[in-house]
Order: sequence, then C-alpha cells, then structure tokens
Amino acid sequence: MMHAPRLSTFVRAAAVGAILGLAACGGSEDGDAGDDTEAATPAPVIVGGVGFATPESVLHDTGADEYLVSNINGGPLDADENGFISRIGPDGDVRDLRWIDGATDGVTLNAPKGMALQGDRLYVADIDCVRMFDRETGAPLGEACPPTASFLNDIAPAPDGSSVFFTDSGLDPSFAPTGTDAVYRLGEDGRITVVARDAGLGAPNGVAVGPRGIFVATFQSGEVFRLDAEGNRTDVMPPSGGQYDGIEIMDDGGFLVSSWGHGCIYRVDAQGAVDCAIAGLDAPADIGLDRMRNRVLIPMFNGNEVRIVPLG
Repeated sequence: MMHAPRLSTFVRAAAVGAILGLAACGGSEDGDAGDDTEAATPAPVIVGGVGFATPESVLHDTGADEYLVSNINGGPLDADENGFISRIGPDGDVRDLRWIDGATDGVTLNAPKGMALQGDRLYVADIDCVRMFDRETGAPLGEACPPTASFLNDIAPAPDGSSVFFTDSGLDPSFAPTGTDAVYRLGEDGRITVVARDAGLGAPNGVAVGPRGIFVATFQSGEVFRLDAEGNRTDVMPPSGGQYDGIEIMDDGGFLVSSWGHGCIYRVDAQGAVDCAIAGLDAPADIGLDRMRNRVLIPMFNGNEVRIVPLG
C-alpha cells in the first residue's frame, strides 16, 4: 500500500511577496502586524516538497474544482513510461499525487506536458501523441498521433466544444530544430488536421483559443502570433528573447504569457499594452488560470513546485 505524500504547502509571506512583486499577507519578519491593506491582500501559495517531478502544466478543472498538474518526471522527450498527473485542491492540498501514472499497467504516459478538458475527456500532450483519459476516473481512452510529430507541447479546447488544438514545438532532445513545427486540430471524431505547419514557426509552445482566434506563444523565436481557422497569421508580439511557454486568454480580451527568458508572467491587455504582472520566476512553464478565484497557476519547471498566485 502506498502512503499519501506528506503535504508541504506553505505561504512565505514576506519573501514570496518580494519575489513575485505582490503584497504579502500578515506581519513582517520581526513579528509586526502590518497595516490593514497588507493583511487584506491574498498571499501566493507555494506547493512544494510533495513529490512533483518536473511539473510542466497546471489546469483548473472547474467541474471538480481542483488543479491538475502534469509531471514529466525525466527528460521532456524520454519515452520512459513514468510521467504522471497530480490532483491538488485550490488550497494546495494534494488529493492524489499520481492520479494518472505511466508506471501503471495499461496506462501510457511518458513525459506529459500541456493539458485540456473538453466534454468528458482530459487531453494530454505526450511527446508524439495526444493521449486521452476520462476526466473523472482517469481511465485511458486512446490516443491520436500526428505522423511527423517530434515535440507535442500544449493543448487548448475550442470554445464551441468541437475540438482541441495542439502544438508541435519541432525540437529534438538537444532542443535543436527538427522542422516539424506545427499547430494541429483534433476533432471529436479523432481526425487530425493541420492549421499551420512550417519550420519557421519558431517552436510553437503555448496555445489558447478565444473569440479573436488561435493564440500561439513560441519558445525559440520568443513571439506571440494569432491564427484564424484557415491558418492565416497575424503577429501580436514581435520576436524576442522571451522564450515563451504557456498562454491564457483573459476575459477582458487580453492574455497572459509565461516567459523563461525574462522570468516573468506578462499581462497583455486587449489594446496590446504589456506589463510584467509576476516577476522573479525561474522557468515558469505552462500556466493555468483559476477564473473563479482570479489566480494564476504556475508550474515551476526547475523547482518541482506549483505557485498559486492571485492576480492584482
């Protein structure tokens, strides 16, 4: 019998507030109470020391009101059958560290990255296939594999519920380009179609879909662009050293995007104004959003922890 992992969820008020550029909750380090404004500001929660192993993506399951965390547990392209998906509560409590576990008989999960929920299914990007699981039980429901994929990375649901979109970063284990850069659509019938495929896409990483189209954040070229359903491209943020990872569309028409290169979660409003909303991060990967509580969910790729950070 496997014992549940010891929970090490904690709020480091002053230190974390300084690192993330957010007001800390509670008193100062010497025990002073602080003023009412500081006390009223929610503090970030850091979930660490619980057994995460290279967490790459966090997703809010609004139906179950819990957060799913994908764990690569090794190299991002290692077909080692030891990746896993965790379930944690909104307060950071670990409900099931290895809810879906590649080490379990009958389950294939190697190096899970981006995730999406659509209907009764959880979709997971896993090296060269999209794997599907029952969103309630975690039971495997099959896979869909593009013939030329090398580094499937993120997945996003279509707003109309008809499909999911996913990216291929086109990278090999040394992070050299393979030329398979692409954005795909996976329909309910299991059919995969190409939205855009071009070696010059700059290693598509994060993807998010909203009323304005399909937003793609790239890792190698460090840019954000938008695609329509036919694959026509509109540039949104120019190439940079940002090394962008996860992207989430906000209710106001703007979006959030995580940057490894700048250690930041950028907030870009609907008019294009850019602000570093959360700074001082080491390798923030595929972020999620808890819209119910106005929180950003940040997997810390190198730190084996998840940060739950209120948005100001």
